[in-house]
Amino acid sequence: MQPINFDEILDKIVEKNPQYHLEAYLFLREGLDFAQKKIGKSNKHEIRHITGKELLAGLREYGISAYGPMTVTVLEEWGVTRCEDFGEMVFQMVEHGLLSKTERDSREDFKDGYLFDDAFRKPFLPSGKAKLVESRSTQPKTS
Repeated sequence: MQPINFDEILDKIVEKNPQYHLEAYLFLREGLDFAQKKIGKSNKHEIRHITGKELLAGLREYGISAYGPMTVTVLEEWGVTRCEDFGEMVFQMVEHGLLSKTERDSREDFKDGYLFDDAFRKPFLPSGKAKLVESRSTQPKTS
């Protein structure tokens, strides 16, 4: 049995699913490692399976640390505009043997995770502007 070549398989995934850039999958993998290490610190350095919500939190923190307020722009350039995109990418990687899942894991775990502007841009706004953005996002939309 041949060992899995991560890069070759990612190339095949991107070729089959070009809506997400190769860099998005690499970001996802790095964010997963980041989340596992963070959770491992609180669990006596045990690496364990993490949930979709835990992964989203890790991706948020990793994105902010790597790209700051440009995270949304970078992710959009790579075809990722919402949490569901991360879920789709995770399950593409699962289907190709790059990641594993449990019976309880599903794409639904990534639904309604967070709005990208709230998660990645809002932390960098001055407090007055953050409140203005928050009030706009909670107001009903008018036609």
